[in-house]
Amino acid sequence: MERSKPWDSDQITRDYFDSLLVEMRHIDSVIPSTKFELYGESFDTPVMTAALSHLNNIRENGMVEMARGARMANAVAWAGMGDEAELEAITAAGARTISIIKPYEDNDYIFKRIEHAERCGVLAVGMDVDHAFGANGRYDVVLGEKMKPKSLSEIKEFIKSTKLPFIIKGVLSEQDACKALEAGAKGIVVSHHHGIMNYAVPPLYILPRIAKATDHKIPIFVDCGIMSGMDVFKALALGADAVSVGRAIMEPLKKNGAEGVRDQIVKMTEELAGVMARTCSPDLSNIDPTVICLRSGW
Repeated sequence: MERSKPWDSDQITRDYFDSLLVEMRHIDSVIPSTKFELYGESFDTPVMTAALSHLNNIRENGMVEMARGARMANAVAWAGMGDEAELEAITAAGARTISIIKPYEDNDYIFKRIEHAERCGVLAVGMDVDHAFGANGRYDVVLGEKMKPKSLSEIKEFIKSTKLPFIIKGVLSEQDACKALEAGAKGIVVSHHHGIMNYAVPPLYILPRIAKATDHKIPIFVDCGIMSGMDVFKALALGADAVSVGRAIMEPLKKNGAEGVRDQIVKMTEELAGVMARTCSPDLSNIDPTVICLRSGW
């Protein structure tokens, strides 16, 4: 398969999505349910907003508007890097929110952010461990904030510090998935952080191996390049419990704010239901992975 930018991880990921074909199975099929259970709560869809940050260039109060849209769609909202006031506004919007914290160099600051997220009443907290290094092999600096990679023992301490479910984001190997499980994480996000490294493995390529390695003991979420309900279905069929969507909601957010986000989540959920109906998939826990076929060339 020829690619104009063979190093571009986002393009590789898109190409892999498009290489996955889907069987049709109609006999004994029923109207499907897209109901999604997470950490003891119920949602209408496994389509969640991504852990985005700094959306004021897209829409005034963009992060809060995105959270409002998720609430209206009865979906989970994720929040990335931002100050405490913004997280307070996001959770005040009523969305069940997962707060992702950067791997700051200062561990005391991380503990402080975990404690603040708890006070805000979030659904879960987590860390995007893949944001520790820059492309030059040195510790990353994000908006002036110094980052540093975290050891397994450090991650265990973060997890022990909270009663909330703790999620590790940026898992793209069986090794890290198993370490996250060992640390006591209650979820992982399979992601290459929007192409943070060239030639990164597509999340759906490694996803079945990660699901097998962790034996589905914790929820698995997928992030990166999910643009349609068909993409959502492919991720779920290959082992994900839910997905995070970022780019697909940017334009709706820009044009119509919270209502645009809601409408896009509903649209993708309806597309997902359409594929489920045509593959004899009655609910999210009963999607047969053998319905997925890999087009030759991969």
